[in-house]
Amino acid sequence: MLIESLQNEKIKRLTRLLTKNQERRKAGVFIVEGQQENERALEFGNLPEEYYICENIFKGKLPTTKIHYVSEKLYEKIAYRGTTEGIIGIYKLESRTLEDFKPKKDSAIIILESVEKPGNLGAILRSCEAFGINALIVTDPKTDFYNPNVIRSSVGCLFGMNIFQASNDETLEFLKINEYQIFTTFMSEDARHIQEKNLKSKSAVLFGTEHSGLSDFWKQKGENVLVPMAGTIDSLNLSNAAAITCYEILRQKLEK
Repeated sequence: MLIESLQNEKIKRLTRLLTKNQERRKAGVFIVEGQQENERALEFGNLPEEYYICENIFKGKLPTTKIHYVSEKLYEKIAYRGTTEGIIGIYKLESRTLEDFKPKKDSAIIILESVEKPGNLGAILRSCEAFGINALIVTDPKTDFYNPNVIRSSVGCLFGMNIFQASNDETLEFLKINEYQIFTTFMSEDARHIQEKNLKSKSAVLFGTEHSGLSDFWKQKGENVLVPMAGTIDSLNLSNAAAITCYEILRQKLEK
């Protein structure tokens, strides 16, 4: 059966799940759009519940899980990215806590406090995956890991990563118990350049919100570091600063 109407009950439910974080949490699912992203979700063991596919657009191998076929005109209306690749998957959400993460002796973690912009979170996840960061923690989150824009901007990288949400207190306790070096990032006269610090052992680097930076909770909890800059501006976009930091961690680990 080909679904063509926005008034179809299945489409109404899908639209709610696509647009409302609380609906996804209530249903215990997350939504994945795009062929590459769905392939990565499956590759890393996520359990699909159903798919919405436009045969005129989709060019991949059809999944074996329950499929609802939709018209091209309808797909253009419901898809977050218009006609992109013709597949939307609904997957079961499995909750994970910091207690599930068992860090290695050289584990590197990026911590984002109250990150607000889904695009920034997705870009940082992509950098973390590319440079071998072992986990990403978002404290006191203001955006959903499974926001469609997070998945899009991370190109599905979050599916193969250790990602967690926790409070500041829970995160600090985890870092202390597991004996992490803590590095903060905010403007201060005593901040050292990040490449001057040894990041080869257990290290956690913290970044604050796009608007106001790290809160006072973290400012006395570790050593403060900054990315060196030669220009006239005094700050970088959050995702750029995190990407440079991730690369520096990998660079040090690759040194002989």
